[in-house]
Amino acid sequence: MFTGIVAAVGKIESVKPLEGGSFAGVRLDINAGGLPLADVGLGDSIAINGACMTVIEKDASNFRVDVSRESLNKTVGLDTLTEVNLEKALTLNERLGGHLVSGHVDGLGVVRKFEPVGESWELVIESPHELAKFLAYKGSIVVNGVSLTVNRVTDIGTGADLVCQFSINLIPHTIAVTTLKHLKVDAKVNLEIDLIARYVERMVSVGAATK
Repeated sequence: MFTGIVAAVGKIESVKPLEGGSFAGVRLDINAGGLPLADVGLGDSIAINGACMTVIEKDASNFRVDVSRESLNKTVGLDTLTEVNLEKALTLNERLGGHLVSGHVDGLGVVRKFEPVGESWELVIESPHELAKFLAYKGSIVVNGVSLTVNRVTDIGTGADLVCQFSINLIPHTIAVTTLKHLKVDAKVNLEIDLIARYVERMVSVGAATK
């Protein structure tokens, strides 16, 4: 589990294909930046742009993970030399500064607006159709590993044609300490819906089906 509070910005320094042809994943060598690795053991989890990955090797400054083809197909930013948001797995003696995050990407959003508003920035993202029901005013959402609060939800159309856009306010601190500063219009982002919303939707749908 994670909190969505980014601990450091690292950088993917190499992407090496694993054996297995077109169905194989890749091995990433990641410079941890300001993320301390002294307490990280082999097999521990680190969220990379919101995707939970397992450490298979490490040294004083870098760690390595294997990313499956399935994970590559469901995420963005894990197959190129770029900066990434990093967070170590939550321990029971830490503050829950963001919200409960599993590190499992639910879908890819598309940036529709990213503009300064006063001292902050407004980020508008279009979500996949299937995630629209989980988005709510003042609810939580994870964008590229960052726990954020939804300020506005706009549903356009109905049924299978429904398009949902949600707006987020990014304060200067969030811009400064995460990779969100690099976002551009039409860029894709990793999204994880709120864990509680996931279970509520399941309970409601099962309850309705049994009536």
